[in-house]
This record gives sequence, structure tokens and C-alpha cells, in this order.
Amino acid sequence: MLKGSSVVLFHRFSVFFNHFNKHIVVMFALVKQQNLRTMKKAVIFTLGILALVLTPKAYGQTTNNVDSDEVTLNVRLYPIQTIVVNSSQKIVNLDYQTTDDYANGVALDQADHLNIYSTGGFQISAKSSTTTLESAHQDVPENIDASDIIITPSLGTSGLSGTNFQTISLTNQDQPIISNPTGGVNKTFNIKYEAAGADAYVTKYFNVENPTTYTTTVVYTLEAQ
Repeated sequence: MLKGSSVVLFHRFSVFFNHFNKHIVVMFALVKQQNLRTMKKAVIFTLGILALVLTPKAYGQTTNNVDSDEVTLNVRLYPIQTIVVNSSQKIVNLDYQTTDDYANGVALDQADHLNIYSTGGFQISAKSSTTTLESAHQDVPENIDASDIIITPSLGTSGLSGTNFQTISLTNQDQPIISNPTGGVNKTFNIKYEAAGADAYVTKYFNVENPTTYTTTVVYTLEAQ
């Protein structure tokens, strides 16, 4: 059994211990809370450092890094020239059928006779394949000079403005008849063929063939200018 003074001391100690225990609990709670805050700050700080370390700038790079190279691009234009004689006009007949024909000569217009395609400026020349027009019949002793044939060009239905024209007497040498400093696609030109009058051919008919026919080949050449 405790004596009176001992009981009093024990009671005071118990009260003190209870208060101390409460303060200890509060202190530990505060310390724990403070530690959590400190840990959070430490984590945020660490993440910030990592972000700085891992960003491209840390490696001497930028987020808008640009590189370039180059290529040489050429548009290369090659010359193309085509010329086509109207397929329905591949044979041209200058028929002397009346006295007026022999007296005045015969002319025949061939509309849209030539069709051309040209990249850039061009020139069309004409020539005869021979110096004279010959008969295929062995009993025809005569011939007709190619220079008797006059060729006159003009614009067709799909002509090209700025075109220059030249009328020629046909020879076996190329002579320019059409030229233009610019090109065109499917441009057409008329050709008029004329042969001599003044009764120049009255003595050139022979009764071994009817009609007596003198022939040459006219060659048209298109070239770039």
C-alpha cells in the first residue's frame, strides 16, 4: 500500500505523463507532416532538374531544329516540228480543159493544205524532186519546167498571226515560203498551185495518152528557226 505522499506524487506523475504523451503525439504528427512537405519539395525539385537535363537544349539542340539540302530542277524543251499534207489533197491536178485554160493558165487553191506543229519559230520550204515535170509514157518526148509552177501560200482556217509568206517559182532547191518567229499547234496554211498560160502547153499534148500527164513531186520541209 502506498502512503499518502506517494499517492499524490504518483497522481501528479500520471497527469504529467498524459499531457506529455499528448504533446509527443502532436509533435510526431507535425514532424511527419513536415517530412511529407519536405519530400514533396524534394521530388518536385528532382523532377525539375531531370526536366532540365533531358530537354534538347541540354544536348546543344533546339526544339525548332532545321536542316536543308537542295536539288537542281531543269525543264528541258526539245524542238518538235511536224508537217502534214491534207490527206484529201495528196494529188493536185492542174487540168487544161478549155482554150481559156491554155491561154490564161490554170490555178488551184488547196485550203488548209499544210498542217504544222512547231515548238518555237519555224520555216517551211518547198521544192520539186526534179527540175522538170516528166510524162510516165515513153512516147511523150516533151517535159515541163518545174519553174513554170508557181506556189503561193496563205493563212488557213487555223492560221498563225505574224506569219510571213513568200510566193515562189518551183525549183529542185528548197525555197522558204512560210516563216514565223513563234510556234504553234495544228496551224494550217493554204497553198495555191499555178501553171503557165500563154498557150505554152499547146504543143505538149500527145495522143498516146489522154490526158497527157506531166508529173513531179513537191516536197515541203518544216524546220526550227
